[in-house]
Amino acid sequence: MPVFKLNVNNKEYTVETESDMPLLWVLRDLLDLTGTKYGCGVASCGACTVIMDGNAVYACQRTVSTCVNKKIITIEGLSEDGSHPVQKAWQKAGVPQCGYCQPGQMMAAAALLGKNKKPSEELINETMSENLCRCGTYHRIKEAIHMAIEEINK
Repeated sequence: MPVFKLNVNNKEYTVETESDMPLLWVLRDLLDLTGTKYGCGVASCGACTVIMDGNAVYACQRTVSTCVNKKIITIEGLSEDGSHPVQKAWQKAGVPQCGYCQPGQMMAAAALLGKNKKPSEELINETMSENLCRCGTYHRIKEAIHMAIEEINK
């Protein structure tokens, strides 16, 4: 079985698995990083969103073989103590209802704000429309993103 070296949350991991195993299952089953959620498996919901080389990507659609030499950040690696502006804003705004989709939502927002510290309303809407929330907390998600923008730009 092939061996792959991955950089996840600024740590080096070596995994032995088939080359076509989705990153989602590598994170959850092999590395025990269960914050990244399985939602649909077909890149339609965003529950599995992680940041790879600064971009929000669906972990269900990336095979482990395509993740070598990439910097991968999961919700567990966003900050060790919950101090990332997005995490603080999510808590302050009381975003989660069931909470299942929220790691993916936060990772999408963090990737957006990592690239653009003052995104337009249109860009926020466009970016976040790719992540679904069955509980309908979209207004609180947007509120939290605006709080994070304020924090980042202080």
